[in-house]
Amino acid sequence: MEEPDRRPPNAVTPTNELSREDWLAFRRKGIGGSDAAAVLGISPFRTGVDLYYDKLGQSVEDDEQNWVAKEMGTLLEDLVARIFAKKTGLKVCSMPVMFQHADHPWMLADVDRLVTMPDGKTAILECKTTNPNAVSKWEYDGKPIVPQYYEAQGRHYMAVMNLDRVYFCCLYGNSEDEVIIRSIDRDLDYESELIALEENFWTNHVQAKVPPPYIEGNGALVLESLRRCLGPSYKDAPPVSLTDAQSENVRRYVEMREQKSAANAFVKQVENQMELLKARIITDMGGSWSAGYEDGNGSYAVTVKPSRRVSILKDDLLRLKDAHPDIYGQYVTVSESQTFNVKFTAAQAAA
Repeated sequence: MEEPDRRPPNAVTPTNELSREDWLAFRRKGIGGSDAAAVLGISPFRTGVDLYYDKLGQSVEDDEQNWVAKEMGTLLEDLVARIFAKKTGLKVCSMPVMFQHADHPWMLADVDRLVTMPDGKTAILECKTTNPNAVSKWEYDGKPIVPQYYEAQGRHYMAVMNLDRVYFCCLYGNSEDEVIIRSIDRDLDYESELIALEENFWTNHVQAKVPPPYIEGNGALVLESLRRCLGPSYKDAPPVSLTDAQSENVRRYVEMREQKSAANAFVKQVENQMELLKARIITDMGGSWSAGYEDGNGSYAVTVKPSRRVSILKDDLLRLKDAHPDIYGQYVTVSESQTFNVKFTAAQAAA
């Protein structure tokens, strides 16, 4: 693999005193790191078409969408950087400058932090925040990974900054131990392909003012993008005559709808059979909450745990509050359900 040219990036503008409007105006002069995943069609947040209109200053995205999460990420950036420094012992510094690739002026970078490594080399730090339910996105098959949309961002930054490593520190809780720290090193093959795809997007779409095709595999994301871009449909608009090629999508949709219907019917059939088997098992158990069976293959533990839920209807609650605040029981409805479970434990292999 050929050693990259070590020319430093160009400084475009300091960002610490830019208004949001001015900062966005500079970002529209090229493709930034957070844009890379959308160019590749792997962003879970926006499509390439959304990015295209944003670069033309015709954004169709709702700025209020997920604004709290975005604001939290900005507000907690410094905290995440401090946690990273404490956890790793590495020196972290802020660099509030927008940079430009030395050879590709449309490639921009506005990195969160720079890191000084023990050997004196410089790396990049990207500060992220998420919720505990999204921690699994940082692992695959039990191994640590960087989500692909963040990986694209990091590799874009390495290309622009001409640096060989990016660290990611993602805070997902309320303590310094609830963080994920990952790193990726430069991959020039990936970088070369990324630059080619970004250049095509910038030159043949943004500058040429030609919307890109939808290449995303996330149907819901594409539909939401279409809703924003196309606006409301019109009842009185004339029908469109589809071409033979376009009609293939219609035929395939009908086929898949039939497949889904058949799959749903099968699922309902299986669920019904499971309910019948559950009823037979409970009948065999009589009034007991538990049962067991063991054979050469292993053991089965069956449990039936009643759970009671105390509830009160909304109208009754209002009556109780207004007329009889001291009387509760006569307005309470007690319902009972059961939590049914069968656990199978495989037999231990003979030594």
